[in-house]
Amino acid sequence: MSISQTISILLLGDVIGKPGRQALVQYVTNLKSRPDVIVANIENVAHGFGVTEKYIQELMEIGVDVFTGGNHTFDRKELFAFIDRYECLLRPANYPDGTPGKGFCIHQAQHAKVGILNLMGRVFMEPLESPFLVADRLLPTISRQTNLIIVDMHAEATSEKVAMGWYLSGRVSAVVGTHTHVQTADERILPGGTAYITDIGCCGPVEGIIGMERATVFRRLIQQLPCRFEVAPGPHMVNGVNLVLDIATGKAVSITRIHEEQTSSDVS
Repeated sequence: MSISQTISILLLGDVIGKPGRQALVQYVTNLKSRPDVIVANIENVAHGFGVTEKYIQELMEIGVDVFTGGNHTFDRKELFAFIDRYECLLRPANYPDGTPGKGFCIHQAQHAKVGILNLMGRVFMEPLESPFLVADRLLPTISRQTNLIIVDMHAEATSEKVAMGWYLSGRVSAVVGTHTHVQTADERILPGGTAYITDIGCCGPVEGIIGMERATVFRRLIQQLPCRFEVAPGPHMVNGVNLVLDIATGKAVSITRIHEEQTSSDVS
């Protein structure tokens, strides 16, 4: 299959604070072969919680094309001042009607248009509208514009993410899970041609507890006391997947996990 018949997409896991931003910048700027589209989940990009315009612009400068979100997207009130100005900045599509922002976008890459749909699970999370029904409602609109469709399923429960993969098998190009910050080893292409992985992991600290400083987590879990979580220091990592999609059919050709550790400990 020639290069012109396929499109390459880099999907990067939840970017956690400065360590995550540093890891992402280092990884992307050192790529020997640049993908056609770069997508990153950035709900934790601002000191571990929420999104700021400054960091959106910094990541756009190094080539990130589309930003997805999740349950921490609205943690910082300044987001409301700029979320509607960025076509590439998404929040879960199953928030109620009237919520600022948008749940999907159509990104024009060099060779093709790519649709990115952001959904959020409901198990152990907020009682939003069913992501399955929202996908049913939005996919006809997206598929009229492109057959290359990526779904970021931001969810806590493995079962809910697996269910979404099978539910959309053959209807989208890929379903990738985010939110748990722990990369899973179940990447595969489902019978309908949909690439799937339960969680692509995170870009952030290696030695924390899902990115947070261990002592703060211990205080809450062991002593049952309120504690403000802080982003962990130390080395950091990049997690994600590389996708290759067939432009003509919209089906996945390959899905490859990325797990790269970096030694820098500058998190000031």
